[in-house]
Amino acid sequence: MFLIVLSIALYVAYIIVGQITKNPKSLARTILRATSFVFLILGLLNMCIVQIEPGEVGVKKIFGKVNETEILYSGLNFINPLSDVEKFNIKTQNYTMSSKHDEGEQEGDDAIRVLSADGLEVIIDLTVLYSMNPIEAPKILKEIGTDYTAVIVRPLTRTKVRDNAVYYDAVSLYSKKRDEFQNRIFKSIEQDFTKRGFVLEQLLVRNITLPESVKSSIESKINAEQDAQKMEFVLQKEKQEAERKRVEAQGIADYQKILSSGLSDKQLQYEMIKAIQNSPNSKIIVLGGNGKSTPMILDTK
Repeated sequence: MFLIVLSIALYVAYIIVGQITKNPKSLARTILRATSFVFLILGLLNMCIVQIEPGEVGVKKIFGKVNETEILYSGLNFINPLSDVEKFNIKTQNYTMSSKHDEGEQEGDDAIRVLSADGLEVIIDLTVLYSMNPIEAPKILKEIGTDYTAVIVRPLTRTKVRDNAVYYDAVSLYSKKRDEFQNRIFKSIEQDFTKRGFVLEQLLVRNITLPESVKSSIESKINAEQDAQKMEFVLQKEKQEAERKRVEAQGIADYQKILSSGLSDKQLQYEMIKAIQNSPNSKIIVLGGNGKSTPMILDTK
């Protein structure tokens, strides 16, 4: 448009110069007329050609009416010079709602506050990964507009999270039911996104914050469970040690029983004599003499 305005300005200058100089074939008039014509051609070409970047689509509208049959894809596209083109991002986009001031799309605390099944307030940080269905771009422009994050993505997500949180108590949301809750709200949001022309790619529950009283109760319960597990380990170890001692005592008893039943008095006497003879000490030892056998005097010198 700027080039066409400039062309008109040059043509006006061409007329003014002709009136001043009274010479229709002057060099200045010739240059102004040629330049005006060149800028007019360039301006018309610029208005007839629109460049769509990768990851974008364009939707044409003329005098406020949306062209719902033709979508402009990446590259150079020829259009009616009277048409306007709205460009839409069809790449994966993310919208984060967080309690931290520098993480979310909105300034300040934008986390989702929900009531659980047990009536407690739970704070949820969430990220939505989504993209626009290129075929639905004209419909989105006509029915929603370009600010679809504020009109559809944010309010719809927050509402669905609150609607589904009431089926879970606070502790379940925080622990064992977290994945189930995330899958549930994904399916719920996905249906509405599809109807509106968007594709829900992933839903990330980034953080769940419980009331301080609930957090203290959970920590106490975890500590008690850890103490119980520790005591169970100690008792198990003591039982194993007692079993080891019992087996050891049983082995000694069995050994003594075998010795007492398998060795005769003569065998024991023989073993004793061998032990005495191998001793470096000099001594005289009397064996026997208990009334049943003749005493034996053994000199080991």
